[in-house]
Amino acid sequence: MKARAFPAIDFRAILLDFQNLNPKDVGAWPAAPRVTILLALFLAIMLAGWWFVWVDQLDMLEKKQQTELKLRDEFVAKKKEAVNLDLYVQQLNEIDRSFGALLKQLPNKAEVESLLVEINQAGMGRGLQFDLFKPGVEQVKDFYAELPINVRLTGSYHDFGAFAGDIGKLSRIVTLNNVSIVANPQAKDGSLVMDAVTKTFRYLDEEELAAKKKAAQAAKGAKK
Repeated sequence: MKARAFPAIDFRAILLDFQNLNPKDVGAWPAAPRVTILLALFLAIMLAGWWFVWVDQLDMLEKKQQTELKLRDEFVAKKKEAVNLDLYVQQLNEIDRSFGALLKQLPNKAEVESLLVEINQAGMGRGLQFDLFKPGVEQVKDFYAELPINVRLTGSYHDFGAFAGDIGKLSRIVTLNNVSIVANPQAKDGSLVMDAVTKTFRYLDEEELAAKKKAAQAAKGAKK
């Protein structure tokens, strides 16, 4: 059985169809030019539709995808925060307990006088003689006040060291600053004279904190 032969395409005849076309009488054109024009119009319409419709749709789709990724990242971050929330609460509670323990080492206004007595007794208990015990001007800080006390003691070097150790063992925070030890010019027994600034601290009560806050707000308003 012989294979069916397809008719040969006469490209020369097709090219001749595109010659001498009358643009004012499209209906009289041969089939090939008309089909070509229809295909060109179809492609132009498709390209215009893609440009004016599909491009906007693609941009919108891309924005939606970016929004989805952002929301997904936020969800993952919030989930991690929720998982670690108990740990954060536990850490805050530990900080509160530590701060409370430190705050208890600061006396209130009524307890400062008894603390000064303890400092005096610590020196006398070591056989030291107080030649000077003069509280200075109280300096108010953020949530506490600092009270410097100028002291001058007479005694031995060993007793000074024991006194410093006793000060560090007090239930309240007391520090020795600007320590100076020299020979006692008025004694022949080899005793020494120690000058120092003893600092103790107390926390501010609610009324003092409120007054401090009010003064800060007034100062801020005056600057405006």
